[in-house]
Amino acid sequence: MPAKTTTPPAPEKAGDPDSQRNFRFFDNRQKYLLFVNTTSEKLVVANRISQELPNLHPRPPALRLFDAGVGDGSVLARVMRSMHDRFPTTPFYVVGKEISLEDVRLTMSKLADRFYEHPATVVVLTNLNYADAPWLAVKSMNAASSMIWHEIRLQGDNAFKFDSQIAELEPFLADAWKAGVSPKTGNPTYERPVVLVIYREDHKFLLEPMLPKPGGTMAGYDLVIASQPYRARASLDFKVKRVIAPLARALGPGGRMIAIQSYGQDPAAEIVQKVWPGDNPFIHDRHMILKAVKAELGPAGRELNFNVYADNRALFRYDMHTLPSEVEGSIGTSTAFAAWNAAVYVSQVEDERLAEAQNDAKYLEATREVLRKHGGLWFWDESYVISRRRE
Repeated sequence: MPAKTTTPPAPEKAGDPDSQRNFRFFDNRQKYLLFVNTTSEKLVVANRISQELPNLHPRPPALRLFDAGVGDGSVLARVMRSMHDRFPTTPFYVVGKEISLEDVRLTMSKLADRFYEHPATVVVLTNLNYADAPWLAVKSMNAASSMIWHEIRLQGDNAFKFDSQIAELEPFLADAWKAGVSPKTGNPTYERPVVLVIYREDHKFLLEPMLPKPGGTMAGYDLVIASQPYRARASLDFKVKRVIAPLARALGPGGRMIAIQSYGQDPAAEIVQKVWPGDNPFIHDRHMILKAVKAELGPAGRELNFNVYADNRALFRYDMHTLPSEVEGSIGTSTAFAAWNAAVYVSQVEDERLAEAQNDAKYLEATREVLRKHGGLWFWDESYVISRRRE
């Protein structure tokens, strides 16, 4: 495991919770999809999250899961498979937050087999903010009055029929799942709050106790997934007050939240350093974040355990997919470009700096040099866990 280099955090501008307004970390589709399809990140993250399942003690009527940013749904689908393997007869109540229409589409395309294998499942997708999404309720009266609440009861008993009915939601999604950019923060924000509830009609009687109702529902989650829920360069105040603290409050007795963020100190960061010496986007490690969360929660944090863990448990590695022949000798442009894209995506380099660097072929030479040196490209993530004591 790498030793973390102590680097003074970059100064945070007052009143600017996220200075990277010109970089859409979660919404830059080309970079995101290329990264997802050329690295093992989704699989490795899902495996790390699944390691928390033996620590769960769900209470009736369901195992409750909240995913604080489902992305393309790959992690959530894999975790749900692991949940079925461990809790095959326990009903699941799964809530996923996602503001991106494209990611909601990708997530829904992965749900049909989940409803087939584990029929006692309720899936809720919403575009609400972190402070509201776990409870499926908004504090603003204006937002509450414009909320779209849509419930789908899937007919039939096979994945083909479920998938067909889910696909028919496309016009609804295109009309309802609209987003803009906040003029204050530069972050994506919904035009209208949406809650989409999906479950099987033939299991409605069993699922009735856990079905959410308009106006808000209990949180009390057994598992909260917070994988890359914020940008690395966002302020500590933003990460804690707007993301992690609200999610910690949503934990039920015995519940666990696993948070995952990029760590740096890897060949990918080395590529970025070669092009922009001294650049370090990973300014808040897990120790700093958990200390700030404790302070933010105050007395409410006494019921929580803040698990930093040693590096050998907290850190894990994922790789870019390459064949040995692709990083030996002459490295092709496609391999070098995929590695460059992955490195700058994880480091969240703004488009303006990228455009300037890519005017010169030196960025690809720097990428090839690192690939040759390490025989490939890999990344470090770090995880931390916040858990609520059992009753």
